[in-house]
Amino acid sequence: MNLNNIRPAAGSTHSTKRIGRGQGSGKGGTAGKGHNGQQARAGYSQKIGFEGGQMPLQRRLPKFGFNNINRKEYRGINIDTLQILADTKSITEITQEVLVENGLAKKNEIVKIMGRGELKSGVSVSAHKFTKSAEEAISKAGGKAITL
Repeated sequence: MNLNNIRPAAGSTHSTKRIGRGQGSGKGGTAGKGHNGQQARAGYSQKIGFEGGQMPLQRRLPKFGFNNINRKEYRGINIDTLQILADTKSITEITQEVLVENGLAKKNEIVKIMGRGELKSGVSVSAHKFTKSAEEAISKAGGKAITL
């Protein structure tokens, strides 16, 4: 068996009904379009979402929302995650490169350090932003919070 001799199963396909080819065909005269009306005319095509003159759904629903084009999306990293990183890899200085290497952030992401958890080791953390609680926790543990 080759691709050039594959056939559909016997009886699974039918030849298409040829419309508008005389009364004997069963689809002559109006060619299955009925009598007159918009859909019987040549060149008729319906707009997407057209509901027969009824107000379409996309126009019935209210408009809402706003997308700020100047929005900055931060990658939030908690200090308990930094503690785990400091324990397992024995790191004293956490920078953007260290976060990228360990899969906590992507190369071009803006990082914000959040205050969940507890920091025991005094590590120096470099990030774009810090929450107040995170900054306090880092300085309390004997580390430094460096804003990039």
